[in-house]
Amino acid sequence: MATAVTVNDAIDGLKKLLSEKDDLLAVAATKIKELTAELEAKDANEFNPEKRIREGFARFKKEKYETNPTLYSELAKVQKPKFLVFACSDSRVCPSHILDFQPGEAFVVRNIANMVPPYDTIKHSGAGAAIEYAVLHLKVENIVVIGHSCCGGIKGLMSIPDDGTTASDFIEQWVKIGLPAKSKVKADCSDLENSDLHTKCEKEAVNVSLGNLLTYPFVREALANKKLSIKGAHYDFVNGTFDLWNLDFGITPSLL
Repeated sequence: MATAVTVNDAIDGLKKLLSEKDDLLAVAATKIKELTAELEAKDANEFNPEKRIREGFARFKKEKYETNPTLYSELAKVQKPKFLVFACSDSRVCPSHILDFQPGEAFVVRNIANMVPPYDTIKHSGAGAAIEYAVLHLKVENIVVIGHSCCGGIKGLMSIPDDGTTASDFIEQWVKIGLPAKSKVKADCSDLENSDLHTKCEKEAVNVSLGNLLTYPFVREALANKKLSIKGAHYDFVNGTFDLWNLDFGITPSLL
């Protein structure tokens, strides 16, 4: 069986060979130095995830944690966020970054296409648990669902065939939560280009999620008692805009 030869082995072999050829040694030494420098530069440019994580935490600790000890001391005792935010998992749309949320200010749920599923104690219970904890235990005063431009989840939703067949294990079943949005924009905006249609669906899917929030009894109760507000939003990172809106569901407190 052949033995794998490393770059260092090759260089050592070349040095040995050339040691017997005095007239080529000087030229070879220069070439070896160039090759070694090139390989070292390549290694330096390769992404090192562990190094990135460690350096990132070091910057955070120095520039934020250690400069605001009062904040982090309070956060060690309790969290009192004002917002529950549903946002997409897309790496370009971190809500704490684009809205400048500080630690402790927002309880954040991120998933594909920032979907809020309807109330179901078995299906999608992870999202339900987050809503329940935020509303009943953290007593958040605001829920914001944030859609965004160039959303791959919405593109996937719009691409699902009309017969409902799917080609993925998880993604399409998840984004089907937004099927009412797809149906609405296709019916109302059939004359639009695909890119504009997708933008419409990104926003309408947010409205579907706002409606789904009302299927949670504790959300409806908090809304009726004026202890909670819900808002939709859309972040366009292509044009650098942020839209925020309310939906009036006309909910009134129960008489019982």
